[in-house]
Amino acid sequence: MVRGRVLPANTSNVVISAVVVTYYTGPVLARCLDALRLQDGVAEIILVNNGNPQGAVEAAIGPQSDGPAIRLISGHGNIGFAAACNLGARAASGDHLLFVNPDAIVPPGGAMKLAIDGASRPHPWLMGAKIIDPDGAEQRGSRRATLTPWRAFVEATSLYKFAPRHPYFRRFNLHGDPCPSEVIPVPVISGACFMTPRKDYWSIGGMDERYFLHVEDVDFCLRFGDAGGTVYFDPSVSVLHFKSSSEVDPIIVDMRKTSSMLRYFKAHFSEPYPAPFLSLVGAVLWAQFGLKSSLRLISRLVAPGRAVFRSPAPAIRRA
Repeated sequence: MVRGRVLPANTSNVVISAVVVTYYTGPVLARCLDALRLQDGVAEIILVNNGNPQGAVEAAIGPQSDGPAIRLISGHGNIGFAAACNLGARAASGDHLLFVNPDAIVPPGGAMKLAIDGASRPHPWLMGAKIIDPDGAEQRGSRRATLTPWRAFVEATSLYKFAPRHPYFRRFNLHGDPCPSEVIPVPVISGACFMTPRKDYWSIGGMDERYFLHVEDVDFCLRFGDAGGTVYFDPSVSVLHFKSSSEVDPIIVDMRKTSSMLRYFKAHFSEPYPAPFLSLVGAVLWAQFGLKSSLRLISRLVAPGRAVFRSPAPAIRRA
């Protein structure tokens, strides 16, 4: 859903390069690409193939008769999400970069609306969309506070339940707060769909490729703000995001996420936080990972014949 699709004259020459990174995404990739083909201002779609079954990407692309051309970058293997984003951005020719997850559906006019709302703001700017579930509710992670070791500790230990309104126990994800009616600055937006001018993206060197999966968007927003840029949340562009569409073992995903989070804390919070507390946070996060992984393994043992990898079928049916 897009509200207020009025195209001012100063955006008539906007050229947008959409970058999509795919890794065993499943059939929903075709719907993602179809939605991007219909976007005003999108001159090219750069599809970075980190790994998919034989013929799956070609089937998702289909006939390229109408809309912007899809440029496929393949053959490099699974280099990680951040590195693949940079690879796609280097190949882009547009003056604006639109990063879209392969299981996200941008509504008609959504890309240009993000460009319009960014055009009235000073550089450097980064505009994040409102990410929604199939039921229309705002998705967790759509807009977020700054991720700190203390905030991660509060989340992992559920301390926020004891004093939910206390500022010291404020949660990381802000989707539970009332959704704003206008574009507002926020510390962190979702990497599922965001736009930034190409020169602004490279002003901080792009994504940090030391993050293989997860937290790279959190790190990017923090570095973007520290460099003088502003991160915005645009509630007028609602992007449908299907979770659990990848055939990747969730245990591996959670392991990558935990590792990336600890790398982020070490990179940005080693000085303000004492080392013992950072070690405590690390221990809590790995314990949380261990507990979740154990429960998943037990559920597989009590359900013989259940696939080792999480099936993407529920997300595909929702799509």
